[in-house]
Amino acid sequence: MINSERPRIRLRPNAMVQKFRHGFPWVYDNELVMDRRSRKIAPGSFAVLESAVRQPLALVTVNPASKIVARVLARDLEVQIDQDWITARLQKALALREQLYDAPFYRLVHAEADGFPGVIIDRFGDVAVIQPNAAWAEQFIDVLCAALVAVTGVTCVLKNAAGRARSLEGLDGENAVLLGSAPKHPIPVGMNGAVYMADLQGGQKTGIFYDQRPNHAFAAKLAKGARVLDVFSHVGGFGLAALAGGASAVLSVDGSAAALELAHQGAEASGVGAQFETRKGDAFEVLGTLAESGARFDLVICDPPAFASSKPALEAGLRAYEKLARMAASLVQEGGYLGLCSCSHAADLARFRSASIRGIGRAGRASALIHTGFSGPDHPVHPHLAESSYLKALFFRL
Repeated sequence: MINSERPRIRLRPNAMVQKFRHGFPWVYDNELVMDRRSRKIAPGSFAVLESAVRQPLALVTVNPASKIVARVLARDLEVQIDQDWITARLQKALALREQLYDAPFYRLVHAEADGFPGVIIDRFGDVAVIQPNAAWAEQFIDVLCAALVAVTGVTCVLKNAAGRARSLEGLDGENAVLLGSAPKHPIPVGMNGAVYMADLQGGQKTGIFYDQRPNHAFAAKLAKGARVLDVFSHVGGFGLAALAGGASAVLSVDGSAAALELAHQGAEASGVGAQFETRKGDAFEVLGTLAESGARFDLVICDPPAFASSKPALEAGLRAYEKLARMAASLVQEGGYLGLCSCSHAADLARFRSASIRGIGRAGRASALIHTGFSGPDHPVHPHLAESSYLKALFFRL
């Protein structure tokens, strides 16, 4: 399709044109003239974004059903969005990961930051999991799959359709096997000297959280000889990394029995099963029970789900982070360490840090912030998109 045949969408006169010229990748519904013609554009279609005075700005993909109506694909208005285009961007993404990691276990595509609006691809050796969280990616899923195989040589591709992002785009929640046969057993993933078991179909997200890899590594440096409490542990998270770093014992707490079973399998595969214990339950209830029993740990780490998943939930989320910090701090031995994490993009670093410090203070503990961590480099940050810098990890000495 040539440029002249593509539909046009136009910014309102009061929209900030400069931010799109400087690289901002999203256009919201309240920034566009959404007339009858614009609303009839089929979700996932390509269009030319114009200023209010009809000056072309970018090639975008459009979904009138979403609050993010347009996502920038390219500055070149004549470019063809096809398998060759996708292949070139995948090759660029792969080159970065191969430079960073010795084994093919990483996030291969991190949405806008890798030039793929709304697309997540995690790689597990010969298996890849795609999350097509935008309408254009859903329509191009077969092309994405073919390009992915051509570039990486993976033999199995799974589609993960879970998550809030797809529902906001008006997409279904049906998972699928796009290529090959789905793994019958969890896949072992080696990171920081530990083995994690990833359930690619039944687990959370794509099966494992690669983003915490560098923060796991930092926690492991604090863990030698330590008694460790890992709260919201998922499949072993910080606990298995701590054992790889020489921890004497780890208690992992999570609300999911399935996740804790995978964590136990990971501990056995890592050769540290004897030092690894799990407890299923609500994190706040377990923290309260441990405090009542007089339990103390040398290292406590809390890595909860997003308490502030959106701006309307921010204040309640910050109160939850403060409460968690207060309860966790009371379990840390004098001179020990507390790690607190947030994956809420709505709670920026400053607000999350303030909530955490308030909680520690309310526990009657003095603290020193010794490290601030973020996602690994396989989760690059789009410089104009705060949402892509969602993960924060704070480590305190108490």
